[in-house]
Amino acid sequence: MSAMFQSFAYRLSTFLRDHKKLLRNMQWCVVAVYFFLILVPAALPLPGNTAHIFSNLTVFAQFAFWGIWWPFVLVSMPLMGRAWCGWFCPEGMLSEWASEHGRGRAIPKWMRWGGWPFVAFALTTIYGQLVSVYQYPWAVLAVLGGSTAAAMVVGFLYGRNKRVWCKYLCPVNGVFQLLAKLAPWHYKVSEDAWRHPVRRIERINCAPLVPLRHMQGASDCHMCGRCADYRGAIALTPRSPEEEIVEVAQTGGWQTALIVWGLMGIAVGAFLWSASPWFVSLKQAMAEWLVNRDVFWPLEQNAPWFILTHYPEVNDVFSWLDGFTIVLFIFGTALVTGGALWLSLQCIQKVVGATLIDAVDTVAQALIPAAGVGVFLGLSATTITLLRNDGIATGWAGPARLTLLFLSLLWSLRLAWKILQRHQVPLRQRLTCMLLLMAGLAPFTHAWLLFFVIW
Repeated sequence: MSAMFQSFAYRLSTFLRDHKKLLRNMQWCVVAVYFFLILVPAALPLPGNTAHIFSNLTVFAQFAFWGIWWPFVLVSMPLMGRAWCGWFCPEGMLSEWASEHGRGRAIPKWMRWGGWPFVAFALTTIYGQLVSVYQYPWAVLAVLGGSTAAAMVVGFLYGRNKRVWCKYLCPVNGVFQLLAKLAPWHYKVSEDAWRHPVRRIERINCAPLVPLRHMQGASDCHMCGRCADYRGAIALTPRSPEEEIVEVAQTGGWQTALIVWGLMGIAVGAFLWSASPWFVSLKQAMAEWLVNRDVFWPLEQNAPWFILTHYPEVNDVFSWLDGFTIVLFIFGTALVTGGALWLSLQCIQKVVGATLIDAVDTVAQALIPAAGVGVFLGLSATTITLLRNDGIATGWAGPARLTLLFLSLLWSLRLAWKILQRHQVPLRQRLTCMLLLMAGLAPFTHAWLLFFVIW
């Protein structure tokens, strides 16, 4: 089986390398579909209650983006690495195309700041909730269209034939980096072969700016195949899905922040608020407090659609209080779910500090499966809702969700155990760490149980 996989991987990587024009044409087709789905529905009237996926273009676009596109782009990362980025992504392709015809300026220092993946993800997630990006085409145009326009501007200004936007500013770059660590294959670099090249020593353009000689994992690689067999040293190679997390362990404080406070904090709150009775109670309590003090402006519904949801024709308008409550709920949820995990990691650091100095960042990598499945489950809620509205049976969804959540938690605990074992943490301390990690995961798990079972 390994030999067959190696042969397939070699043929695939060399095909991608030798058919760059075909790949580019396929990307232009994706760009055309992408622009059609974000531009045309924005020009159409909002759908009524009787609209269905295959009878209304706006609902179809909603299902395409949020029911299929984004959930399964996430799924593709642990299955194929960042092949989406290198083969299909319209933003990446347009950013590189703009870079080919742009100014070619040096990448500024501020853009290289390591916190952008977390900040961009957090801001995009929160803004998307305020404008109801999952429901309305104008919100899709603002969030996705705005991101695409920014990608092209950055590509035009900085780098030459590069994907500077993808490397530093893309709102989902950090998420993709994390999930790609679970991919069962990657482009492996042989240092020995690099030092003694036998073929292809001409210059290679790595658009996502990966330092090829020192590439160890799949986090940054876009799987485009341009470097396949370069110098006889780079080959698409199978590996254990756990290898990069346990063995390579490329960590950092901002990655930990994205996992703990982003994917397992802010994202959870963003998915939960619309279904939570606590959100309604909180908003009502604040509204009563304001009315009792004759403060009425927060109750006004005069914000434009690009700041807060404003669609009076379908009776969906947010007040300033709605917007404030959404942000408060999201940050409150992040404080509970992410805070519990952060506290558990700090306690683990105290337990194993002498053995594993950077235990917080290292053990946090084990949470990637649970974090990724949580985001997938949240996005797939739109999938299930749209299918249910079309009369398609979705009774299987509940058990499937709980099974995925349970398996992802088990995988995260297994990875944490293997990380601690690799760093030779004594058995008693390892067991203590596992109990601490399970305690930290309890609020995160409970939040999803509330969403899927109780509410």
